[in-house]
Amino acid sequence: MTDLCPTGPEAGGQAFYRNLGDGRYESSSATAGPWSAKAQHAGPPSALLGRAMEEHGAGDGFRVARVTVELPRPVPVAELHVQVRTVRSGGRTHLVEGELTANGDTVMLARTWHIAAAPADTPTLRPAAGPPPLPGPQTPHTMAGAQPYGYIAAMEWRFEPGKGFDTPGPGTVWARQRIPLVAGEPDTPLTRALTLADSNWAVAFQLDHVRQFVINTDITLALHREPVGEWFCLRSETAASPSGSGLALGRLDDTAGDCGRVLQTLLVADR
Repeated sequence: MTDLCPTGPEAGGQAFYRNLGDGRYESSSATAGPWSAKAQHAGPPSALLGRAMEEHGAGDGFRVARVTVELPRPVPVAELHVQVRTVRSGGRTHLVEGELTANGDTVMLARTWHIAAAPADTPTLRPAAGPPPLPGPQTPHTMAGAQPYGYIAAMEWRFEPGKGFDTPGPGTVWARQRIPLVAGEPDTPLTRALTLADSNWAVAFQLDHVRQFVINTDITLALHREPVGEWFCLRSETAASPSGSGLALGRLDDTAGDCGRVLQTLLVADR
């Protein structure tokens, strides 16, 4: 594997992936998650799969309204193969299914709804106040017990003053990519949002993920409009119940305001 991104905290590498053609992508060390250099954070591969499903859309007049990603097993930092197919295509909706494989194993599944764009006279509804202002530059953020390189370093994080990943949630963070998703190819609003979406429950660490085993099994990103710009604000909180499971809900804003929601199911178990 060629290293497309250094493992230092500056994360000044080229991209999360390199396009090898025929649906194959080389993963860089920047994709590595916080707990292992061999397993990817789900953000970049979610965006990679979302990118392919977005390109497989219904064309002009349609927009991606929802992406649901299933995480059957860890995604290795290795060559990945992307496949997509149309499940249903109609005059107002278009459903696309995608699969990500590594070494012949299915490591990620997803479905995307493309729907016809709403009419111009649709009212603008924003049920909550806008996001807090974007804080100024901060020193690189880390996480207790996590490696300080890979995905965490490849993103720029700006928390509320005095807070960070290890501050018990609910939580709020502004974040953006330091590097593109695919080397030499432009990011899209959807891929930028998906690259961040899996970080939702980590922004609101309300369950003790050190004492217990806590992991999300899925990611749903729902967008009521096309995001703008490179910065996103996630305001996240977690619900959980004994003999139940966890549920992390995040509101996604860009610099223009509310643009969507993130939902994750959390498995909570004894270590």
